[in-house]
Amino acid sequence: MANDDLEEIRKRKLQQMYQGRMQEQYEGEQQEKQVSQQLKSLTDKILTPEASERLNNIRFAMPEFARQIEILLVQLYQAGKIRGQIDDKQFKEILLQLKSNKSGESGSITRISK
Repeated sequence: MANDDLEEIRKRKLQQMYQGRMQEQYEGEQQEKQVSQQLKSLTDKILTPEASERLNNIRFAMPEFARQIEILLVQLYQAGKIRGQIDDKQFKEILLQLKSNKSGESGSITRISK
């Protein structure tokens, strides 16, 4: 009888742990979704529709790189280095600068104004 009781307690504890993990995972997914929506909202303010479409294409092909770009754009915007919206041509220039920075060349993105 005692073994049955212990087994029942063990099963309940495992079930509680499982439910706790599921809840944490759900909360993490909801938080990630909220952050993604906030980034998208800000990048929509920063980029023209054409540049935003280019970012969406990048997001489809390279989601992690697109997230890095979004974060960079928001940081530049909050730092006051972006004035006005970035059009597709300017966005291409930013992407080229990022590519050359990754290649090991020195350089940085400075003020972007329209």
